[in-house]
Amino acid sequence: MTIEQTVEVPVSRQLTIEVPREIPAGRTILTFTPAPAQKTDAAIHKHEPISKYFGILSPGAYGDGVVYQRNLRDEWDD
Repeated sequence: MTIEQTVEVPVSRQLTIEVPREIPAGRTILTFTPAPAQKTDAAIHKHEPISKYFGILSPGAYGDGVVYQRNLRDEWDD
């Protein structure tokens, strides 16, 4: 059984824990793992404009879009 809880470590670096009754008495292992740093709002909401991707493919990559779609559909089983 694993129980996970994210807590704020105070400046004093002292934590008091209360173990749930579901955990049997006896030996146990406590593991402390620093949580990853949270991203700032600017990092979370950074979007690249879609115009950055315009012109990546050469005009002849797929040819006429309608012809390409029809070729794909012709591969389907009826």
